[in-house]
Amino acid sequence: MKYAVLDFETTGNQSSDEIIQVGLAIIDEEQNISQVYRSFVKPGIPIPPFITNLTGITEEDVQDAPELDEVMVDLVPLLSDTVLVGHNVAFDFNYLQSALDKTGYLPFTGRILDTMDFLKIFFPSLTTYQLGMVAAEFGVEHERPHQADSDALATALIFLKCLDELKELPLIVVQRLADLFAGEDSDLGWFFDAMLQEKEREGEASPDGFVYYRQFALQVDDWMDIEPARSDLVHNPLKDVSFEQFMEQVRDRLKTKLPDYEEREAQNMMLSEVSKAFAEDKHLLIEAGTGTGKSLGYLLPAIYHSVKQDEKVMVSTHTINLQEQLRERDVPLLTEAVPFPFRAAVFKGRQHYLCLRKFEHKINRRDFASPKEEIITAAQMIVWLAQTETGDDEELNLGNRGGDFWETVASESDSCLGRSCPWFRKCYYHKAKHEAGVADVVITNHSKLFTDIQAGHQLLPGYERLVIDEAHHLEEVAGKHLGLQMKYFTVVHTLTRLFKDSKTGQFPNLRMMLDQSGSEKSGEWCSVIDGLYPTLVDVKEVWDRLADQMFSLMPERSDAAPGDPGQFVLRLLPQKRPKQWDTLAELENQIYVALGDVIRKAERLIGELKDDEHDFGYDSLITDIGGLLKDLATEREALRFFIKLEDANTVYWIEGNGNYRSKSLQIFAVPIDVSAQLKEFFFNKKKSVVMTSATLSVDKSFQYMIDQLGLAEAAEQDRLNTAMLPSPFNYREQALLVIPRDFPSVKGSVGDDYFVSTLVRSLADTATATHGRMLVLFTSYRMLRQVYDPLKELLSERGITVIGQGMDSGSRTKLTRRFQGQHASVLLGTSSFWEGVDIPGEALTSLAIVRLPFQPPNHPLVEAKSERLQQEKKNPFMKLSVPQAVIRFKQGFGRLVRSSQDRGIVVVYDTRILESYYGKYFLYSLPGPKMEHMPLEQMVPRISEWLNAGES
Repeated sequence: MKYAVLDFETTGNQSSDEIIQVGLAIIDEEQNISQVYRSFVKPGIPIPPFITNLTGITEEDVQDAPELDEVMVDLVPLLSDTVLVGHNVAFDFNYLQSALDKTGYLPFTGRILDTMDFLKIFFPSLTTYQLGMVAAEFGVEHERPHQADSDALATALIFLKCLDELKELPLIVVQRLADLFAGEDSDLGWFFDAMLQEKEREGEASPDGFVYYRQFALQVDDWMDIEPARSDLVHNPLKDVSFEQFMEQVRDRLKTKLPDYEEREAQNMMLSEVSKAFAEDKHLLIEAGTGTGKSLGYLLPAIYHSVKQDEKVMVSTHTINLQEQLRERDVPLLTEAVPFPFRAAVFKGRQHYLCLRKFEHKINRRDFASPKEEIITAAQMIVWLAQTETGDDEELNLGNRGGDFWETVASESDSCLGRSCPWFRKCYYHKAKHEAGVADVVITNHSKLFTDIQAGHQLLPGYERLVIDEAHHLEEVAGKHLGLQMKYFTVVHTLTRLFKDSKTGQFPNLRMMLDQSGSEKSGEWCSVIDGLYPTLVDVKEVWDRLADQMFSLMPERSDAAPGDPGQFVLRLLPQKRPKQWDTLAELENQIYVALGDVIRKAERLIGELKDDEHDFGYDSLITDIGGLLKDLATEREALRFFIKLEDANTVYWIEGNGNYRSKSLQIFAVPIDVSAQLKEFFFNKKKSVVMTSATLSVDKSFQYMIDQLGLAEAAEQDRLNTAMLPSPFNYREQALLVIPRDFPSVKGSVGDDYFVSTLVRSLADTATATHGRMLVLFTSYRMLRQVYDPLKELLSERGITVIGQGMDSGSRTKLTRRFQGQHASVLLGTSSFWEGVDIPGEALTSLAIVRLPFQPPNHPLVEAKSERLQQEKKNPFMKLSVPQAVIRFKQGFGRLVRSSQDRGIVVVYDTRILESYYGKYFLYSLPGPKMEHMPLEQMVPRISEWLNAGES
């Protein structure tokens, strides 16, 4: 096959836009790039400035360029008898067809392939498919991104990489792929068919390095063979070894492994505090800022303790990101540094693991809701199975629609066949569970800790000692899990997976099997299933009406982000129910009764099928249906609990957003205070709980956290140690905090014209002084929107890009990556950017905090907590609002200095930090940067002076 890899640069992406540059790389039959064609094209319209910015192509470049007619004379012969390839090929293909038409040629009728599809399928774990990023990842030269010839050449090299990857795959995988696309009359189908024929002609033996099972190639072997780390050692390697001696051995090994390893005072303090807490059976609150090396600070004592005492230590993180970092970076380092073998296992929530039985079932039955996208996802996963050892969805880049696909093949306790499953010995979830069982240290996350409590401690292996990292989130996660949170789609997904229409869904699948089974009872059973359909349709209609009416209770609000769940919020008070509540309760009762009926009949049917002596291979289906019925029962009870509005210790509310209306409805019922439960489940039960984070203290005191987490009793009984570690950074040298003391103030979440224009001007001048590299944190999305357009306009003249959360598409990670990839840019973010964003080094020089991050006082949970404090005669503002805001402020400040080489500026535009009686709590809680306040006009000269002094 010969491939022509095509790329156009154009004046925009409308049909009226014109081509300004052509790049074409020809890949010959031997898979060499035999020719690269390039040419500018003279457009009939001017090139917009943003295209010149993006591509670097100017009016001068194209003024003497050939016309489109002349270029096509060269291009058309190169395209004959080739397969057309492009990165996001539809764009280039449309321009090609229009150019052929304009210049009097026949349209292109050959095959068309998209490297985006190839990357998704053959490199399922790539985090991005953006051409420049992929080229960098693959080490492919790509000198001039967004110039057609450079793009075409980079795309051709990436395409060849995909073909190489395909060659390495076992025959069985290529057969599966060809089979998957066979029903589709598509060019991808044609391509895989051709590749399969070629591979079959070569007739090679199956390559080693794979496990072949049930027509799949896997990386996972029987997990039952996994043994504890020291099963062959007779003696405990730590017998008669003190923690200090153990640490000496570790340090020696770290020094040989890492030539630039240096001991850090704060890390040594942390090591001794954690090991002391373990040894004395005490709890510990320990604040450790960025750069302490806190993961090693708790992992080493955890390993020492678990191996010496032969008891498991549990480590819990808030984010999956940190869990991954421990798995990818810290554990491998410690495996080499610790002088004896140990096991650290990562164990996540069950829904993160693929259920191989469901996946096999789904692709064998071609059970695809939207075939075009889902076939690509299935292909991606077939290749991934030959690569993954964990079956963990974090390894997969599933794209937007892939999440729905994953839901149908994720592992679930209610639909697990356990030992009777043909996949049991290969099962990723049971493997992870077994690994956690034989591990010394288990790394899980806060969510799983609470799911385990709700499941009666059936999920996690038993543990007496627990380390909670990112502990400032513990209370919030506890509330979510010990309470109730349900979305409109929670119910809809369960209903449609049981029955979407007479052909799709698990009931129709079962009916089809019964029909073909030839069992004498099948007629009777089919009519039971037919009788369930109308009830399920009714339930869906009533649920739609209920969601609609619930949504209409909410007051209109316009100050939140599109897609931001904070758009509409309504708290529901048990003693003051809305007057329409009786109508809602009636609808809920209809749902309750109807679902009860469906569950009863379906469970009886399933029981009969299980007892039926003829097994027609229903097992797998019956298990899945049983699981979905359990989900329905749970949802039915949750809805009833919510509609009753009875519990005085629970705060009830609903949320939704204006774009998706009732489809975005979420209902919440969360305990007002979780401290009693935390005390019961953790601090009274466990011997030692270590809580750490960069932000646990407020004004150098831990009292706020002690109250929130239910640690007061432990403190009174002298079972709680606390420690605040010194920062390893020299903040006085590395960070300057500036407050413009005459800055206008603002009421509420929206700024007046004077405030906005002053802010935009000041941000633009500061960004110019710092050459972009600036993160601006807002507390309201509405204000971010007010600033975005005028700031973008001002800075585009100065060559600085503005990226706005919610304004530019992409997740937080994607926006952060774009910000890091561009030399001069300003990133505007709201709530989720205040923490967890890691932008080390040169990419970030200045941080602007527009308002102090107080939570909106009218949020139902904040409101309920405040009322509770008032009843106790305490000041809710000082006891709750200020500490919460200080912790968030410290998180925001922590974005700036991420290493001992970083230097940077923080500008706080909120003058309350100087003028109010509570402002000092914010300033005192910071780790000692240089602080100055001055009139606004002196600010930028001072910033420039400080930055220049650092450079010299």
